[in-house]
Amino acid sequence: MTFYTTEEVASHRTEKEGVWIIVHGKVYDVTNFLSEHPGGKKILLKVAGQDASKQFDQFHNKSVLDKIASKFYKGDIGSGKESSAAPASKKQDAEPLAGLEEGESFGEMVPFGDPNWYQDMASPYYKASHRRLRAEMRNWVEEHIMPYCHEWDEAKKIPRELFIKAAEFGILGGVCGSPWPTKYTERGPIAGIPAEEFDSFHEFVVCDELSRCGSGGVLWGLVGGLAIGLPPVLHFGSDYLKDKVVKECLAGRKNICLAITEPAAGSDVANLTTIAKKTPDGKHYILNGEKKWITNGTFADYFTVACRTGEPGMNGVSLLLVERSMPGVTTRQMPCMGVWASGTSYITFEDVKVPVENIIGKENKGFKAIMYNFNHERMGICIQATRFSRVCVEDCIKYAHKRKTFGKKLIDHPVIRLKLGHMIRMVEATHAWMENLIYQTTTMPADMQMLKLGGPIALLKVQSTQTMEYCAREAAQIFGGLSYTRGGQGERIERLYREVRAYAIPGGSEEIMIDLGVRQSVKVAQLGGARL
Repeated sequence: MTFYTTEEVASHRTEKEGVWIIVHGKVYDVTNFLSEHPGGKKILLKVAGQDASKQFDQFHNKSVLDKIASKFYKGDIGSGKESSAAPASKKQDAEPLAGLEEGESFGEMVPFGDPNWYQDMASPYYKASHRRLRAEMRNWVEEHIMPYCHEWDEAKKIPRELFIKAAEFGILGGVCGSPWPTKYTERGPIAGIPAEEFDSFHEFVVCDELSRCGSGGVLWGLVGGLAIGLPPVLHFGSDYLKDKVVKECLAGRKNICLAITEPAAGSDVANLTTIAKKTPDGKHYILNGEKKWITNGTFADYFTVACRTGEPGMNGVSLLLVERSMPGVTTRQMPCMGVWASGTSYITFEDVKVPVENIIGKENKGFKAIMYNFNHERMGICIQATRFSRVCVEDCIKYAHKRKTFGKKLIDHPVIRLKLGHMIRMVEATHAWMENLIYQTTTMPADMQMLKLGGPIALLKVQSTQTMEYCAREAAQIFGGLSYTRGGQGERIERLYREVRAYAIPGGSEEIMIDLGVRQSVKVAQLGGARL
C-alpha cells in the first residue's frame, strides 16, 4: 500500500497538476474522471486537493467507492514519514470476524437495522454456530453482491460465475431446507457447522443476510428458483432423478425452477390446465401447456412442472421434471415491474416428450408435494420481505442523520420519527412471529407441519408483505426525490418500492392467504376438539 500526506494531495488541485481528492482516508486521482462525472467536472474541482468525504457521503452510496472509485485509487493517507516514496506494504490479513460471542454486538448497530439478537440482546433461538454463520455471510454478501446489485438489476441478469461462487461458499446447499443435503453437496455448511446440526435457523440466517442486499431480483436470480424448484425433487423424487439433478444444481453448474403458475391459474393450483398424456407404450408423457411468471425460467436447465395427468381437481395433478434440452420447450423473459434480475419467464410446452422416469413422486399425487413445498416457499418470502423492511428502516435512519431540511437534520423532525416509529414496530412484531413459527419447524414432525403451520405461515406472509409495502412507502417519502431515481443514495428504496408486488402476489396473493390462513386454522382447531 502506498501512503501520502495531506500536503502531497493538496498539491494536486488543477487539471494541469492532476486532481486528487481524499475520501475516508483514501486518495483518488480523478483527473481522468472529470469529464465523466455525472455532476460535471466543476464539482470535483471544488474539492480538489481536499478531503471530500462529507460531500461524497451526501450524494453517493459506498458501492461507488467499491466499483467506480477503485479504478482511481492511489493509496492511503499516512504520516509524513510514510510518503509516496515508501514501498507498498504487504497485503493486510483479513480482519477477524466480529460478534461471535454471546451478548457481543454485531453489525453497524443502527437501531433496529438488524434483529435484536445482533445487538447484544439475548435470544433462545441462536447459538455459537448461528453467530459465526451471520458473520461469514455478511462478509461474503458485502463483497460479492452488494456493490453490484444495481448493475445486475439494470442488466436484468446476474453473472454465471456468481452461482459457482455461492455454491463453493456453501450458500446453495443452505437454502433448500434442512437437513443439509450431504449426499449431493461438494462441501458442508458455511462456518464449519456440522451437517447434522444444520437447522431451520441456520437457513434463516443465510436467507436473511442475503436479503440485506436489498434486491429481490438478485436474490431470486441466485436462489429463488433453486429454493422452490429443487425441494420437490429432494423430498419426493426417485434416486434416479436426485442423482441426475440435485448435485449439479447445488454446485451452481445447473439451474432449476418451479413451474406452477399459468396464465389462467395462479393461486388456484387445483385447476391448472397444462396437460401430460401418456404415450400408448406407457414410456413417455406428452406435455402441452403454458406457464407464466416463472422465476429463473429464462436460464433454467430443469423445470419442476405441475401438470394434469388425471381427473379434474387436485387428484389429477402430477409433477414432472422437464429438461430444457427436450424438444418443444420454449422460454422468453418477461418485462415486469420488479425483480428484474430473476429471469422471470413465460414458458411454452409443445408436445414435449418426457420419460415416465421423470415423474416426481407418484402419478396424480403431485398436489400433496406442491402443498408440502408451499410452507417452505412462503416462509422464504416472509424472511426476505421482513429483511427488506429492515433495509428501509436502516437506510432511512442513516439518511435522516445526514440530510438537513429547514436548518436541522431529518431525524430531528418529529414527523420523521413518527414514520420511523411505525415502521419499526411493524418490523419487530413481524420478525418475532416469524422466529416463533420457524422454531415450530425445528420441533414439530413434518407431517404435522403441513397441517398445523399452513394457516399461520399464510397469515405471516400477508403480515410481512404488507409491512414491506408500508415501509417502502414511508421510506420513499423520507428519501423524497432520491427514491424516485434509479441508482444513487435511494437505490435500495426505489428498487424495493417497485418490488413490493412481487412479494404480495407470488406464493399466494394476500387475499387468498388471508382466507386460507383463517379456514385452515379453524379446521385444525376443530380437529383438535375446539369448542366453536
